[in-house]
Amino acid sequence: MPVYRGLPARPVIGTVPLTLMRHPPATLTLAAGLLVLPAAAAARSPGDPVRLVWVEGDVAGMSGGEPIGFIEYRQTRHGDRLSSVRVAHFRDGSSDEDSAEARVEGTLEALAGRTIIREADGVPAVDVTIDVAGSRIAASWGRGARRRTLEERVALPKGTYWGPLIFIVLKNFDANAEDGRLVFRTVAPTPRPRVFDMELAGGPPAALQRAGARLATRRFQLGPTIHWTVDPILRLVLPSATFWMLPGEPPALARFAGPRNYAREEIVIQ
Repeated sequence: MPVYRGLPARPVIGTVPLTLMRHPPATLTLAAGLLVLPAAAAARSPGDPVRLVWVEGDVAGMSGGEPIGFIEYRQTRHGDRLSSVRVAHFRDGSSDEDSAEARVEGTLEALAGRTIIREADGVPAVDVTIDVAGSRIAASWGRGARRRTLEERVALPKGTYWGPLIFIVLKNFDANAEDGRLVFRTVAPTPRPRVFDMELAGGPPAALQRAGARLATRRFQLGPTIHWTVDPILRLVLPSATFWMLPGEPPALARFAGPRNYAREEIVIQ
């Protein structure tokens, strides 16, 4: 049976049980070269920190279920510093791990973090260190003779979000969105780490059926944004990520569907 365990310590953000499920792999690939093009100008800069409406505190938990894995999540707060780690463990032995350090004092300001993607034998296929405060990215990817390394200076504004920070952005969407959309900077392995903008778009209410119950949720779409003339084409050819959020104070994740990582394997978390 699935195992669910929550170990709250201080002011807690509600958690939702998660189950990892596999969807058929996406058939279309990412045009990586497009990701380095500049984004369109907007009233709110993608690098602006997101304003926080909900207080972040300590959270710990584990979720599991049929058929391919489980997620472990830990979040701790000391003063205005928030640390979070999310690890997706898969039955074949592979895992995806994201960690992030941020300042949470009125706004969500990213400081540093790391993304590690391990193959079935436990060997890291991708290892990316993100230093927002130091404007630096260090990474390695590939195996054996094909292993590549990179260390470079890059402009990383405080509003750079990845991994568990994206869920905090979702919770604070309404306080930051303009015309139903919120753009932020991200660092993503492709497998080479790339810096580009992501757009989170709020959608209509959507009903989810779970264990005989009907859940009223709101749906959000997440995908890369480059320029208003190119974005409609991107949405036609790139696999998108979809979030279903439960209303509340604060809102909580009910379901996620989208690519697991750069390998484009699609999964469902619920």
